Amino acid sequence: MAFFRDLGVESDIGPMSVSAIVNPRDLISDALAVLGERAARRPALALSIFMAGGLALLVAGGVAGSAISGQHYQQQLAQARLAPGQAQREVNALAARVGELQAQANRLNALGERLTRMGGLKDGEFDFDRPVGVGGAGPVHDMPKAELGQSLDLLSRQLRSSGDQLTVLDTLLTDRKLTLAAVPSRAPVLDSYVTSGFGDRADPIAGGGEFHKGIDFSANTGDPVLAVADGVVSFVGERSGYGNVVEIDHGNGYVTRYAHNSRLERHQGELVRAGDEIAKAGSTGRSTGAHVHLEVWQDGRVVNPRPFLQGALRG
Repeated sequence: MAFFRDLGVESDIGPMSVSAIVNPRDLISDALAVLGERAARRPALALSIFMAGGLALLVAGGVAGSAISGQHYQQQLAQARLAPGQAQREVNALAARVGELQAQANRLNALGERLTRMGGLKDGEFDFDRPVGVGGAGPVHDMPKAELGQSLDLLSRQLRSSGDQLTVLDTLLTDRKLTLAAVPSRAPVLDSYVTSGFGDRADPIAGGGEFHKGIDFSANTGDPVLAVADGVVSFVGERSGYGNVVEIDHGNGYVTRYAHNSRLERHQGELVRAGDEIAKAGSTGRSTGAHVHLEVWQDGRVVNPRPFLQGALRG
């Protein structure tokens, strides 16, 4: 400022200070214009004037550059401080997605194991605890975050679709299992054999011919009599010729009758499962000795029990 004062130009450009430099380049430009006019009247000072102007311009440019550089540095610093927090939030979001997918995978594994048991598949045919074998020739590249997100979305949709299909299959197999469990499929006495079959035969008591409505199984008095399928006890008591009887309604048109028992162990309305004990074998009613008489009725008509019990019969 003393230099401008010596030139007598301070009054033309006004006092200057750092706080007054709003736009240093414009201010220096105005100062140089005034100095140029004075230099025209005093040519000897022209060189000094322009040297001083150049120096002032360099100083002003340096001040402005420092201010811009400082602002840029502060912005970078602020971004650097935000970056770790943003990265952690993204990691947390991915972790949440992975947790959801893991839960879906666990559900599918449980369903798969259940269906394996229901389907009677061999042990090890579907091992849901063993990793699936995969491979690839490469090369491997870094996966962008957007691509990873798309892959997780696709995997989530596939897991949901597979889960829905397995749920439907589980329902169908459960219904089928319940249906099969309600169809006569086992012998009413353990370790026994057939002593008299279904159909026409010679009457063992009075002689002559008769139609035998069931199958007789060898048994000792007191041997457990077992339900041949799931159902509800529909009758407990005596019937003419049959002695002590238990009848089970299987809810699908089938009814089974167990006759000649020495003791009845169920009450009407009780739910029983295949293999449950329902009575003790005996020789009540029209009988020549201890045995179990089994009849199968389908839609109100007596049918041959043998086709239902084919895998469980001896003799």
